[in-house]
Parts: sequence; C-alpha cells; structure tokens
Amino acid sequence: MKALRALAGVAGLALMGVGASLLVNVRELTGVLVWLGGAVVLHDGLLAPLVLLVGMALVRGGVRGPVRGALTVAGTLTLVALPVLLRPGPRPNSSVLPLDYARNWLLAMVAVATVTALVVGARRFIRGRRRPS
Repeated sequence: MKALRALAGVAGLALMGVGASLLVNVRELTGVLVWLGGAVVLHDGLLAPLVLLVGMALVRGGVRGPVRGALTVAGTLTLVALPVLLRPGPRPNSSVLPLDYARNWLLAMVAVATVTALVVGARRFIRGRRRPS
C-alpha cells in the first residue's frame, strides 16, 4: 500500500511539473491564476461543504461513501460544464462547440447515478450474503 501511495505521489509531482512547464509559454498568466483561484474557491467554498452536508442529511448507513463520491463527481462535472450549459443558443461558428452539451451532461449524470446505484446494490448484496443464517 505504501508503494502504491508513493507511486501516486510521484505521478502527481510529474504531472504538476508538466503543468508548470506549460505555464512558461502562457502570455496572460494572470488570467490562468484567476481561473485556478476561482476553481479552488468554488471547490472548497461550495462543492465540498455541499457534498458533505447533503451526504450527512440524506444518507444513513454504509452507503454514505458511494453517495458522497457520486455527488463529488456530479458536482465537478456540473462546474466544468456550467459555462456551456448557461450559454445555450446558436453560435456564429458552429465548429466552436459542436456537441449537444446539455444532453451529454445529462447522460453523464445518469451514468454517475447508475454506477452509484450498482455499487450500493452490490454492497448490500455482499453484506446480505455474509450474514449467517
């Protein structure tokens, strides 16, 4: 387990190095830093507390982890898709945003809910089989 954590740490540091090297060629570094700061504020100030509160309020028992994970994924996908979802309508250049982002976001939410339901169902099934009769 320690080796896996160390490997994940090394991979994370390598990816941070790649990101830092890409920042060297950015002409408007202030805009990137504002965007990154906004992402941190949205995550720490809105997404994480909301996920924890909803998870505590709605879920009891052993399914709290999968539900919180699903809420985290759904919230993150929504934050990423929000700019496109809030600006529907025709665009002057159809090749800029060629996909149906609202439909794809909805499909992603359905996939998250389905996977979460399967995980919760599998946990309950396994837990039910372990009980002595």
